[in-house]
Amino acid sequence: MTDNTAQDAFVEFEKVQKSYDGETLVVKDLNLRIAKGEFLTMLGPSGSGKTTCLMMLAGFETATHGSIRLDGTSINNIPPHKRGIGMVFQNYALFPHMTVAENLAFPLEVRKLGKSIREGKVNRALEMVEMQTFGGRRPAQLSGGQQQRIALARALVFEPELVLMDEPLGALDKQLREKMQFEITGLAHRLGITVVYVTHDQTEALTMSDRVAVFDDGRIQQLATPDQLYEQPENSFVAQFIGENNTMEGIVKEVDGDLAKVELDGGDVIACKPINVSQPGERTRVSIRPERVEFDKKRLKSGAHTLKAEVLEFIYMGDIFRTRLRVAGNDEFIVKTRNAPDQVRLEPGAQVEIGWLPSDCRALDA
Repeated sequence: MTDNTAQDAFVEFEKVQKSYDGETLVVKDLNLRIAKGEFLTMLGPSGSGKTTCLMMLAGFETATHGSIRLDGTSINNIPPHKRGIGMVFQNYALFPHMTVAENLAFPLEVRKLGKSIREGKVNRALEMVEMQTFGGRRPAQLSGGQQQRIALARALVFEPELVLMDEPLGALDKQLREKMQFEITGLAHRLGITVVYVTHDQTEALTMSDRVAVFDDGRIQQLATPDQLYEQPENSFVAQFIGENNTMEGIVKEVDGDLAKVELDGGDVIACKPINVSQPGERTRVSIRPERVEFDKKRLKSGAHTLKAEVLEFIYMGDIFRTRLRVAGNDEFIVKTRNAPDQVRLEPGAQVEIGWLPSDCRALDA
């Protein structure tokens, strides 16, 4: 999904800034447009500004500068309860003294809907999350996963067009978290709602999103589809933050079109795509994904680049083998290979040659 023009943006941040003390900006000049029906994730480490952006959109924080629009209308001065936005938090925020059905009916009572309409909407919301028989229970009688489903149903019960989710799966165990990821995205696409989702979990962001905005230091470092983020990181921060990555330091020797020659600190010269470098003499950090590296000469494509390496550790992980190598002075160079009958198993101490295509390798900012 490409970045949208102002005309068809459903949610729009324009030159938004946020400071709590009048000096330090926690969100810096944010411009972001989200299309109707899009599932957009704000991803980043703690303190990167992603949750502050979500809270400004919800109305719980006020932008210091700039404009936030919903469906073309500025919502800067509209209080949270009048924005018509559904919210799901990590701690569920269910009322403990109310039953599940009463929790779901609450947003409808606030909107002054009649009893029979409320009942119909509550039943429909419980059906959506497959919790039809739990209406009479209290939150304390539910497991964490069930509480999260109810929190999701409460966010959807008044049929909002926009739902905000702040680390909603953070408290769940791994298996349940993965199940809920698919349930939430499936539900969002089925209902056609727009979702803005905040997480620091990269796998969650890659699995669930149409697009991901990677935040660091109050700015979006890259906004792209999950595969673009993973395959084509635009800077060192994104390359390191998304998935696993091997890096090697060096100096750019020459740049020729879409290839750069880089002399690594260990003396080897390799070719890679110049992404954040433009001229000879620049320091660079070369980035290559572990699954793009091959040991087996038979598997290397023509034009592949090779380096000598020493095996330090070989780990069996079921579906993959994970090998740690010493390459160009880097002792943490990882190669992931598929567990296949013909795949080479290596012993620590073995001297090997590894290779990859220059197009899989990127010269990024140092």
